[in-house]
Amino acid sequence: MSTLPIDPVENLTKLIQCASVTPADAGALQTLENMLAPMDFTPRRITFSDDHTPDIENLYAKRSGDGPHLMFAGHTDVVPVGNEGDWSHAPFSAAIYDGVLFGRGAVDMKGGIACFIAALARVLKKRTLPGSVSLLITGDEEGPAINGSVKLLEWAKQHGEHWDGCILGEPTNPNEMGDMIKIGRRGSLSGQLIVTGVQGHAAYPHLADNPVRGMVALSQALLFPALDEGTENFEPSNLEITSIDVGNPATNVIPQEARATFNIRFNDTWDENSLKAELTRRLNEAANANDLRPHAKGAVNYQVVWKEPVSQVFLTRDDALIDTLQSAVRSVTGRTPVLATGGGTSDARFIKNYCPVVEFGLVGKTMHMVDERVALDDLETLTQVYQRFITDWFDKAQGA
Repeated sequence: MSTLPIDPVENLTKLIQCASVTPADAGALQTLENMLAPMDFTPRRITFSDDHTPDIENLYAKRSGDGPHLMFAGHTDVVPVGNEGDWSHAPFSAAIYDGVLFGRGAVDMKGGIACFIAALARVLKKRTLPGSVSLLITGDEEGPAINGSVKLLEWAKQHGEHWDGCILGEPTNPNEMGDMIKIGRRGSLSGQLIVTGVQGHAAYPHLADNPVRGMVALSQALLFPALDEGTENFEPSNLEITSIDVGNPATNVIPQEARATFNIRFNDTWDENSLKAELTRRLNEAANANDLRPHAKGAVNYQVVWKEPVSQVFLTRDDALIDTLQSAVRSVTGRTPVLATGGGTSDARFIKNYCPVVEFGLVGKTMHMVDERVALDDLETLTQVYQRFITDWFDKAQGA
C-alpha cells in the first residue's frame, strides 16, 4: 500500500518535470502509467495521425470492475513557457516556494490529474470500488485537438467501452477552490470574411473599388446588434473580430482585397445552422445597403469561408453527477459552487457525445501565464473533493 500515489504534490512534481509542450510527450504518459501501476490499471497507448498535424500519443488506462464506469479525462500537454528568463523558477523544475508549487501545467492541467490519481489511491487504500475507473488522457488539447480526445473516445467506444459519467479536471475556479463547476459550454464557430474590390491609385478612387469600405460595413453588421441577451443557463453569445488585414504596405494603393477573421461563442439560442443563417442574412443586407462606396456600383462583393471544427453548445443535465460533485465540493470547502457554462472550449465538447460530463479542477488565475503556480493547500483540497466525489458517486450509481 505504501507504493500507492497518495500525495498530489509528489504526483504533480513528477508530471511537471516532463516538459510536455504540445505536441511533445516528454515522458508524461509513462510517468502516469508508473503512478497507475500499483492500482491495477491496464494501460493502452494509442498514437493518432492526420494530414498536416503532428502525430499524438494518447493514454487510455482502465481499472476494471463490475458495476458503473467513471471516466476521468484530462491532458498532459502544456502551452509554451514564453521567455524562461521571466520566470521566478525554472518552468519545469516544479520548485516549491512559500507553500506554492511553480511550473508550466501546474493548474492547466497536470494538477487536476495529479489530484485525481492521489484521490483514487486514497479511496482504494480504504475500500474496493464497485465498478470501473478509466483515465482518458491526451497530449493534444492545447494544440489542434485533432489527434487527441476526439479520436481516443471513438477508439475506446469501438473497443467496447461505455461510461456512465465523466469528470474533466480543467481549472474551473475563478478565485478560490469551491467557486465553480462547469456543467456545459458555449459553442464556437469561426469564419473568414473576404471582401473583393478593384485595385487602383489612391488619388483616383473613381477608377477603383476600395474593399476596406465594404469591410467596414460588413464588420459592423456582424457586430451589431448583439446576437442575444443570454439564456437561463448561458451568458450572451458574443462575436469577436480577431483580425482585419489587407496585406498592403503601400499608402498610395487601394488594395484588391480585405480579409477579416472572426469567432463566435454562442449559447443555446443558436445551433450551427441557425447561426450561419443569421450572419449570412446580416451580411447580405449590409452588402446591398452599403453607402460607403461612392465610386462603386452594386453590392459589396464578399464571401465567407467557415472554419472547422465547429464546437456545438451543450448542457449536462445529469443530476446525480452534478449533485454528487456539488455536495463533495461543499463538504470539503464549505462553499456551494456556481454551476456555470462560460469560458472557452474544452475536451468536454467531445466527451458529451459519449456520456454526461462535468468539469472541476484548480483555480485558473495563472493558467498559460509566466509563473503558472498552485498553492499546495489547493492541491490537497482538490484531492479531498475528488476523493469524496469518487466514493459518493459509486455508492449512488450502484444503488440506482
